[in-house]
Amino acid sequence: MARTFTYGALIFLSALFVAPFLWTLLTAVKTEAELVAWPPVFWPEDWRWENFATSWAEQPFGTYLQNSMTVVVLSTIGQVFSSSLVAFGFARFRFPGRDPIFVLLLATMMIPWDVKMIPLYMEFNFLGWINTLKPLIVPAWFGEAFFIFLLRQYIMTVPMEIDEAARMDGANPWQLYWRIHLPLMLPGLVLVGTFHFMNAWNDYLGPLIFLNDQTKYTLPLGLGLFQGRHDVDNIAIAAITVILCLPPLVLFFFVQRYIMDNALGSSVKG
Repeated sequence: MARTFTYGALIFLSALFVAPFLWTLLTAVKTEAELVAWPPVFWPEDWRWENFATSWAEQPFGTYLQNSMTVVVLSTIGQVFSSSLVAFGFARFRFPGRDPIFVLLLATMMIPWDVKMIPLYMEFNFLGWINTLKPLIVPAWFGEAFFIFLLRQYIMTVPMEIDEAARMDGANPWQLYWRIHLPLMLPGLVLVGTFHFMNAWNDYLGPLIFLNDQTKYTLPLGLGLFQGRHDVDNIAIAAITVILCLPPLVLFFFVQRYIMDNALGSSVKG
């Protein structure tokens, strides 16, 4: 009985999360008559798949997609590499002030984006990075406190005997990180990469602040511009929104096995 109730609750909650996306998808393939019909038409009679191509061609969404992919791929690689490397240092090296520095690092998570926004703009303006993709990519190569904490906790579950055995075989610290710990924390790396991918892909405020030229817009910013010009064309807006949601959905289906399989850290077996 308890299991039936649990499954029923999970199915109900899943339906609540899926319903908005499903409604947006069905709206994107409706006709104008079906869109304004009363009572509302849930299932369209004539599926207008050409709505996606038509909406996509109304603005340079190909350029926006290229910019988004550049930002997401480069920043995700940088985030995974830098966060894992810093986490390895905090987990495996002892140096003066290590714990206070780590606490200071964690304290940076309490600083809201609204507080950092103006200083970051002034800094990037001084460097001449405004209206380029650099402010959206370069900071990721210096790690993020939450991801560093997550991977540090993951590394600390690995027995020190593995490091000692590797050192006896002549491994240096870089080899310990690259050949031993990096493969062992693959689920954690996938989790960090997925989180950062989602954040970077959906980021609207960052591009809005740092980008002025429309040729450098990312997809979320391009969608906002498109919505401003087509505020009454709900079919076109729904079509672009569905396209914008597809990459995160595809990514999740590919990496969900890693996320669910001890993604927050596991002990080494065997």
